[in-house]
This record gives sequence, C-alpha cells and structure tokens, in this order.
Amino acid sequence: MIPGMNPRDMQKAMQRMGIKQQEIDATEVVIRTTGKTLVIRSPQVVRINMMGQDSFQVSGRVEEADEAPQISGEDVQAVVQQANCSEEEAKKALEESGGDIAAAILKLQS
Repeated sequence: MIPGMNPRDMQKAMQRMGIKQQEIDATEVVIRTTGKTLVIRSPQVVRINMMGQDSFQVSGRVEEADEAPQISGEDVQAVVQQANCSEEEAKKALEESGGDIAAAILKLQS
C-alpha cells in the first residue's frame, strides 16, 4: 500500500490498471521443495490477476518439515524377498530411493 492513500482509492486505481484482487479463504498452504516441506497455517492468501497472469501473496506462520519417505514394514519385506537381502539393507535402499520399491530392488540387485 502507498502510505497515506485511502484503501478505497487504491482499489479504484488498481481496477483502472486492470489489476484484480481476490481474498482466498485458505486454511493451510503447503509448499514442497526438494528435501523439505513448508506448511503455512492459518494463512492470509490474496490472488492477484494482472494482465491475465495470476500471482498469489501468502502470509502466515511458517512451519518447516523434513521430507522423509514413509516406509512400511510391508515395503521392507517386499524388497527383502525380491532382492534376497537383510531388512537393514532393504530399509536403507528404500530410504535412498525415496520409498520407491522397484528402484530399491534394482539398486540392491546391481
């Protein structure tokens, strides 16, 4: 916002320039990056459309979490049976392959 400018006048000026704003009633915003996930709880989200391009302005409390694959005991057993290896080796291969069973088996067989 421009300091000292009436919000209503600001809205009118934005409309004249073809800029549309829309508040989105979001409860959570999740951004996934390589290796981690950012979760924004109780966010304030504004969708801005300018000349056909949408952009989003997000503000709120950010929580950061490491992205670790969920590996079940069934997945470990499947790799153990297919690759003829120990459970520890199977679990390590699954972790390195991001939980992909086929990739873990291929890794252990090569």
